[in-house]
Amino acid sequence: MGYLYLVLAIVSELLGTNLLKASLGFTVLWAIIASLLAYGFSFFFLSLTLKSINLNIAYALWAGLGIILTTIVAVIYWKEPINFPSILGISLILIGVVVLNLYGTSH
Repeated sequence: MGYLYLVLAIVSELLGTNLLKASLGFTVLWAIIASLLAYGFSFFFLSLTLKSINLNIAYALWAGLGIILTTIVAVIYWKEPINFPSILGISLILIGVVVLNLYGTSH
């Protein structure tokens, strides 16, 4: 159940971050409210995740996958440019997440 909560936390954070972009610097009221709600759900589900998954693993997955998915949405939906150093950095984050999951303290 912990990983389901983690997925919900990641999706909520992804939604909140994109709504933050849509708020245009906190000038679009509906996007501000929706962003704050999404972040609230994200932290709520992350807190439920921590009942069954170690903090270091949960946070690494939440942050790492959040960065990767946010980058994908930014490039595809928001049409933001990406370059090789950015891809390299994101890849290193992904490698770190995999290493933590395979060899972290819970294994």
